[in-house]
Amino acid sequence: MWCYRGGSISTEPRINDRIRVPEVRLVGPSGEQVGIVPLAKALELAQEYDLDLVEVAASARPPVCKLMDYGKFKYESAMKAREARKNQAHTVIKEMKLRPKIDPHDYDTKKGHVVRFLKQGDKVKITIMFRGREQSRPELGYRLLQRLASDVEELGFIESNPKQDGRNMIMVLGPHKKKTEAMAEAREAQAARKAERQGVAAAGDEAPVKETEPAEDVTEVASADADGSNAEA
Repeated sequence: MWCYRGGSISTEPRINDRIRVPEVRLVGPSGEQVGIVPLAKALELAQEYDLDLVEVAASARPPVCKLMDYGKFKYESAMKAREARKNQAHTVIKEMKLRPKIDPHDYDTKKGHVVRFLKQGDKVKITIMFRGREQSRPELGYRLLQRLASDVEELGFIESNPKQDGRNMIMVLGPHKKKTEAMAEAREAQAARKAERQGVAAAGDEAPVKETEPAEDVTEVASADADGSNAEA
């Protein structure tokens, strides 16, 4: 009776002597098509080129194998995957809560946060919270949301119009810039600031040092004065 004992299934391609087929469709180091050759011949060519024989298409008949530096290939693949994850844009929805009768200073502070979120390429969910008798004046919340949308229209747009949700009123603002564009601009700005700091530091190191007169010149002047005073005496 067959029994599977678990364990992870390798996703690594088969290389060199782990390839178990009588013949392969061989691709050369520069991508040239060598053709269908016996496995032994393919392994012999791999040794001549000091490369690995890597199975790149196991489901083909016969399997496709390529001559390459497998260690270098794995390293470059890992770096590409890392860069792709670094540049991957995740859609984020920030939330900002306001009261219908918000203080002007608090409004400016909240608006500043909304501006920052939109510049980063994130969506912003604006929630107006009504309490007590404020629930009978939904127009206050609507006007506040319209005012905020107008104040940040250069950075974002109304993606979801204001709507009542229980005791709250909700509106969603979307950024004009895509997340990837905002990330790229942030990296460029960071690089520019770094270069500027390095330039200032280099300029400080190269600042000219003020020269002073040699000590012997001062001594000579003093000697002349002394001689002159003695002569008069």
